[in-house]
Amino acid sequence: MTRHIVAILIAMAIPLATVAQALDRIAPPAVPTDIQVQAGFRPFLVAHASGTQNYICALVGTEFTWLFIGPQATLFNSTLQQVATHFHSTNPYQDDAIQATWQSSRDTSSVWAVKYKGSTDSAYVAPDAIEWLLLEVKGAQAGPTGGTTLVPAKWIQRVNTSGGLAPPASECNAGTLKNRKLVPYEADYYFYR
Repeated sequence: MTRHIVAILIAMAIPLATVAQALDRIAPPAVPTDIQVQAGFRPFLVAHASGTQNYICALVGTEFTWLFIGPQATLFNSTLQQVATHFHSTNPYQDDAIQATWQSSRDTSSVWAVKYKGSTDSAYVAPDAIEWLLLEVKGAQAGPTGGTTLVPAKWIQRVNTSGGLAPPASECNAGTLKNRKLVPYEADYYFYR
């Protein structure tokens, strides 16, 4: 009986080890040179986001304009399992600055990041899509039970975007002041350690 249990455990361990090795071999995406991650860092997680880029109509000086107020998205792995959520929150490691946040769905570990560089290079970015980004991680926190899924991240790339652009300027005026628009978008996020 014990031999059978050991054989089953070994059989189960081999696919898990293969998955772990595969996760360590994620190829970086093709990106414009200005948002490439510097040598020495490699992706350890890639996920597809589906959600919204959120805007509010505001009066800035004498001009009505759509101001970006943050994302709200769910990130999925290649088997369509939820792996993280993406939103804005205060970063306790940056004097509670409001920054882009990713939180693991598995262990609630979190990272905060800020835009390092962006690209609208038409060879990569669709004209009706938000820019591609290279984000620098400015804080990381383990989950309440010690989970560290996202903690190793030092850089994050947002690529393969669709949608998410601010609404037309003509839709922000005195009659729509303080109205919010949740604009659907999708993107791929690569997390590097």
